Amino acid sequence: MTTSATPATATPRPEDENLGLFANLAYGLQHVLTMYGGIVAVPLIIGQAVGLAPSDIGLLIAASLFVGGLATLLQTLGMPFFGCQLPLVQGVSFAGVATMIAIGTSSAGGGLPAIFGAVIVAALIGLLITPIFSKVIKYFPPLVSGIVITTIGLTLMPVAARWAMGGNSHAADFGSMANIGLAATTLAIVLLLSKLGNAAISRLSILLSMVIGTLIAVALGMADFSSVSAGPLVAMPAPFHFGFPTFQVAAIISMLVVILVTMVETSADILAVGDIIDTKVDARRLGNGLRADMVSSMLAPLFGSFTQSAFAQNVGLVAVTGVKSRFVVASAGLILVTLGLLPVMGRVIAAVPTAVLGGAGLILFGTVAASGIRTLSKVDYRNNMNLIIVATSIGFGMIPIAAPTFYEHFPSWFATIFHSGISSAAIMAILLNLLFNHITSGNSDQQSVFVAGTERSLRYQDIAALNEGDHFVGGKLYDAAGQEVRLLAEDEHGCPASKTVTPARQTADTV
Repeated sequence: MTTSATPATATPRPEDENLGLFANLAYGLQHVLTMYGGIVAVPLIIGQAVGLAPSDIGLLIAASLFVGGLATLLQTLGMPFFGCQLPLVQGVSFAGVATMIAIGTSSAGGGLPAIFGAVIVAALIGLLITPIFSKVIKYFPPLVSGIVITTIGLTLMPVAARWAMGGNSHAADFGSMANIGLAATTLAIVLLLSKLGNAAISRLSILLSMVIGTLIAVALGMADFSSVSAGPLVAMPAPFHFGFPTFQVAAIISMLVVILVTMVETSADILAVGDIIDTKVDARRLGNGLRADMVSSMLAPLFGSFTQSAFAQNVGLVAVTGVKSRFVVASAGLILVTLGLLPVMGRVIAAVPTAVLGGAGLILFGTVAASGIRTLSKVDYRNNMNLIIVATSIGFGMIPIAAPTFYEHFPSWFATIFHSGISSAAIMAILLNLLFNHITSGNSDQQSVFVAGTERSLRYQDIAALNEGDHFVGGKLYDAAGQEVRLLAEDEHGCPASKTVTPARQTADTV
């Protein structure tokens, strides 16, 4: 059987679509609203821990917005060797909060200068090891990436729940029916706009629901905009406002562990968004993204900010809206830079009730988990250990969520790595995939009772492409006329997969 070759044509990448100025700004604002609470939380927590005055905490927050915007522009627009050119919002990483507080409040009198010095050196080391680290791409088949994407969504669900309850656990109304009711109303508005609106309204459903939810909160007296006018209108982050960085060996070693965890999480986010928008992410692109992270983290302390990484929250927004353009997220970067220079705009966004964010976050983060489940549905589970790899990895990733103090008595370096459910699941999935699917020596053909019962089961997609008269002879598939039908042995990611029938024709007799 002969086939005619067709000339290859360059397919435009989905992330390169430019939707126009208005759409870019509108969708970009959606991204900013989604991650604003997260990006201001870290400087707020650390500033309070080291005893800064409210005015200085405000400067920390402004610096984090400014640097997060610059990092987002570098990641989305890119330049040679830096930036993965994917729709990823960058911001202050949560991974290092506990470590930075420990450094800043240590008996050695570290304070913010010691934190900044540790971040600079650790990020420099991370930049140097990026060429080696980026090679892990081949160890992220759909089995591993699906586990990580699912865990990202599940890990973020407690954040959405806390937002829905009011955000501040020390507030008198935390968990009140008023807060939860406002979150539920916002959630209902998102669903209603998604069902009844046209394509443009559906894509903007998150932003519109936040605006409508905030207006409802104002009417009910649950939103306070009185602080918007308090403070300067314009403020440029001043380099070294909190003093020149100091360099302590112990602090640098502790922060290096955080940087490694950040690189794992950023790798997971890059691969996740690549899978969601259906674009190719290879080792070079992953390396460019990690280098952008490390350079941003090195420069952030100069302005008074901390380690930078991709925000998993916004991966969910890409999934739920279907807006894949990196220029939309670049617009979000411009908005963040503007907020860093115009504190008054930041105060307006900060006045959005946390419960409103919780209602939208429930869908956003749930969509991330659903995307991971969709990826895992492509994995072949027949007569192998893939099912138990998924079960063990996701279970391991849920430990820090179900029991936050589980690693309290472990060594600090171990707790720093595994206190994150994302990094826990990623590490376990990579190791188990290597153990069972790459190191095949010693594997039997009946490894586990988990797969024994499904050895002979077939999915519909396994037989849907077969036609009447198709038959196997000597391990090869032939049609009714005796012509061999080509089989695909690898999936689109170049990973081993179940053989897929490519039919030579399509008839009404398809099984």
